[in-house]
Amino acid sequence: MIEVWAPWAQRLRLRRWTDAAASAHDTELASASDGWWRADVALAEGDRYGFVIDDADEARPDPRSRRQPDGVHGPSAAFDASTFAWTDAAWTGRSLAGGVIYELHVGTMTPDGTLDALIERLDYLVDLGVTHIELLPVNAFNGLWNWGYDGVLWYAVHEQYGGPRAYQRLVDAAHARGLAVIQDVVYNHLGPSGNYLPEFGPYLRDGQRNTWGDSIDLDEPAVREYIIENALMWLRDFHVDGLRLDAVHALHDEQPVHILQELAERVDALSAHQQRPLTLIAESDLNDPTLILPREAGGYGLTAQWSDDWHHAVHVALTGETAGYYEDFAAADAVAKVTRGGFFHDGTFSSFRGRPHGRPVPDTVPAWRLVTFAQDHDQIGNRAAGDRLSQTLSPGRLAVAAVLTLTAPGTPMLFMGEEWGASTPWQFFTSHPEPELGRATAEGRIAEFARMGWDPDQVPDPQDPATFERSHLDWAELDRPSHAGLHALYRDLIALRRARPELTDPDSSRNRVTVEVSADSAGNAPDARVYRIDRGALAVLVNLSPEPASFAVGPGHEVLLATGEARIVDGEITVPSESAAVVAPPEGPEAVSG
Repeated sequence: MIEVWAPWAQRLRLRRWTDAAASAHDTELASASDGWWRADVALAEGDRYGFVIDDADEARPDPRSRRQPDGVHGPSAAFDASTFAWTDAAWTGRSLAGGVIYELHVGTMTPDGTLDALIERLDYLVDLGVTHIELLPVNAFNGLWNWGYDGVLWYAVHEQYGGPRAYQRLVDAAHARGLAVIQDVVYNHLGPSGNYLPEFGPYLRDGQRNTWGDSIDLDEPAVREYIIENALMWLRDFHVDGLRLDAVHALHDEQPVHILQELAERVDALSAHQQRPLTLIAESDLNDPTLILPREAGGYGLTAQWSDDWHHAVHVALTGETAGYYEDFAAADAVAKVTRGGFFHDGTFSSFRGRPHGRPVPDTVPAWRLVTFAQDHDQIGNRAAGDRLSQTLSPGRLAVAAVLTLTAPGTPMLFMGEEWGASTPWQFFTSHPEPELGRATAEGRIAEFARMGWDPDQVPDPQDPATFERSHLDWAELDRPSHAGLHALYRDLIALRRARPELTDPDSSRNRVTVEVSADSAGNAPDARVYRIDRGALAVLVNLSPEPASFAVGPGHEVLLATGEARIVDGEITVPSESAAVVAPPEGPEAVSG
């Protein structure tokens, strides 16, 4: 049975290409009262097909296409996910609590930029100690390379990555190694090229836009089901363990039950049926704990959400940057506040927004429900030059960034290559085949940063293939001493996080942060502070000041990890400038040095 939702069509035909000569055969579909069209037709694996709307000449891809061998403008290809020979029957999943996420982009993680090539790097990630890999969007988009947020066919895996079968191979291989897979999905907009959904029905809201394009019409039940069924497809048919929901603040939903709550309810039901944890992580600009509060407490019941505030506070502490939305995070209590409460703006005035912003996270919310990171694809790639922390910070401060990230109360997330201080940038790249769209994208990018004072010559052209090539990881760096030391530190920190229960304690009320402000010639420098972060009996000691800093420690405390020379003498430890140490009573692992 073939079916498609097309309430705006007056006539609908299924077009099939039946031989090498590309001859086409059309079959009329019958209309039903609910806007669906159906025909009793069976397609074999790989059969090319599309839908001809009304009296048009060209066929359009299936809105629920699982495969687009010739790109988003070409015909769809039949794909049966159930025929894959899975080997993960014993896989029981991984809870997010206690986990470490590794965010990556399939196209630039490896030289080949494919899902099969990524399989070859899974053992490396296991050795590093991460528990979850998070893939940037892999849905079908126009062109060869893209971040993934210009997708137009949400059910299809981008063909240049290897298509849906390669995706199944990746998930199966990840599970064999004990790694959970989180897939980044975009339900707030569609890309600028190849979006034929509005020809089928009311997928978009008239006259309402968000930052990236026309808003999705969430008042339409069939559109809501289109989104929810897509989410279930990843979890059910591709055995994915969780979804990262892109920019949920851009979802315009006026229904009594928000689509995020509806999605969480359906995913929880699938999780109970499959008897494995299924995770939903929201990216949100709202600082609203409603997303992660239990439904019985009036929340949506999502598993977790990103904390950009944690990133901003740590970024300012490490770099001293205070422009734009970083301005408020120069406050002396910024790191302390995000360590204790998750959000900095929890009803406080946001100078960037010009209004009060956010709500407090209740103490009853486990700390691991906030995903925290010092670097991610957005915070790097949306800088004009796509520069990582490794391109501006000293080795000592890079090591401190690692300590802060992996001893944080939330669920830590790393961005690919961060763990060895990758020198390659992560830049904004596109490959729109349409010259006008490509030119508009490049000019818009330059104009955006010109308004912020950047020299246009310093802003990479996103359409230039060299921008994409520069953003690939250079795995040879791992063999260089300057990178190998940082990589070893990340491994040690992840192992320490796993060994010491204080570092995964979900109760943030037990966290205490003391801040010392160092006065220099410029006054209160936000990147020259000293922090003591007590997590139960364990203490994380961070010195970003220009002079050594001394800390009193309890009787019998040991140095579990230090990024510089640090010894306890007579109940006191001195931590050198731009370094950090972790100390605790002896009932833990032996001391290691990074």
